[in-house]
Amino acid sequence: MLRKLRDDRRVSRERLGFAAGVSASYITHLESGAREHPTKQVIEALTTFLDRVSPLSDAERRHLFDLAGLHDDSFPSVAELRDGIADDMRDSLAVHEPNPAAFVDTRWNVLVCNDSYAKVFPGLVEDVSILRWFFGNAQSKRVMVEWEKESSLTVDWLRGLIGQSGDTTWAGDLLEELGDYPEFRDMWAAGGTTYGRDEPRMLLRDIATEQQFSLDVQMFRVDYGRHPGHIQFFLGIRH
Repeated sequence: MLRKLRDDRRVSRERLGFAAGVSASYITHLESGAREHPTKQVIEALTTFLDRVSPLSDAERRHLFDLAGLHDDSFPSVAELRDGIADDMRDSLAVHEPNPAAFVDTRWNVLVCNDSYAKVFPGLVEDVSILRWFFGNAQSKRVMVEWEKESSLTVDWLRGLIGQSGDTTWAGDLLEELGDYPEFRDMWAAGGTTYGRDEPRMLLRDIATEQQFSLDVQMFRVDYGRHPGHIQFFLGIRH
């Protein structure tokens, strides 16, 4: 893979090695597989230089890190995640109308959604954070018929996601913000952890009509090219 990317850009081993701060023989060993575990700094230097010569695709960049046995522990920002969502992913949300559908990140931020999702969860798109909406937006208690159950599930799920992540800097900032809400503090102190929903049913209320309805919720990780593992897909089948 590395040799192909280098040859496609007509870059010599000497030039690539110099740019990455390693020797030409080191590049030879990487290309032959003789050196299996290069450092993250080396792979980042290689991809930066190759990308500067001619842009790497998300798949090419990811494949180089996968071959090196590395993964990115840092958390991209909401803006970075949104910027990378392809047009076909956005278009797929409209296909699910009138069922609410959205892409959310693993910190419970809404990245992009269809119109039904925005209508079912009023105020959430503006709040961005599902957790902030649960504990800081009064509309959430009107919408979520089983508010305590759903908010507690989301808090426990957050704990599980934090445990899976390598970079927990973002978690400290988020927990400090949410700590302003007494109900969040109580739920967090309970110490629960989960990694998904035990049952798909979510009970909601249309606050315009006061009519209750349910969603069968499906939620799963998206193997997203630029930031794999950081995005979840939400789909609610309305009943």
